[in-house]
Amino acid sequence: MMGAPAEPTSKSSFPAIADGRTRLLILGSLPGEISLARAQYYAHPRNQFWRLMETVIGLPLVDVAYADRLNTLLAAGVGMWDVIASAERIGSLDTKIRNHEANALAEFAATLPSLRAIAFNGGKASSIGRKQLGPAPCYALVTLPSSSPAHAAVPIDRKRAEWQVLKSFLHGET
Repeated sequence: MMGAPAEPTSKSSFPAIADGRTRLLILGSLPGEISLARAQYYAHPRNQFWRLMETVIGLPLVDVAYADRLNTLLAAGVGMWDVIASAERIGSLDTKIRNHEANALAEFAATLPSLRAIAFNGGKASSIGRKQLGPAPCYALVTLPSSSPAHAAVPIDRKRAEWQVLKSFLHGET
């Protein structure tokens, strides 16, 4: 006999990680179950975010403590947040997100004096985030292939190649 289907539960995003040095803000959709349980961005061991960002900033992230990861990103001019403030979801998949409330992205971006680009980690983050930011922000918008383990069919080498564009926003090439 099968049990009742799981009910969606309310999930909330973490506080933004950014400061006045932030030139690049990376926005995900909403933390997954493992990230929520550990209270850490991109905590799932198969999520490729930290590996991809090592390539972008050229500094170790994967094998260092979480607090050191965040400090390294901030020092490199990278911030993080999510496009969704809260939503109902069963599990971790973006396709299961329902009844979302967006974070105040435009207002937050306006507080970042050095911001040059916002990058969306995946299609769901991009579709929600671009609506929040409006038609003509004064910084670049970049949609990246998701670092999520749910998107493992895209090889990490291909993702690295696409994520490389982020370097230009950190090193004055744009």
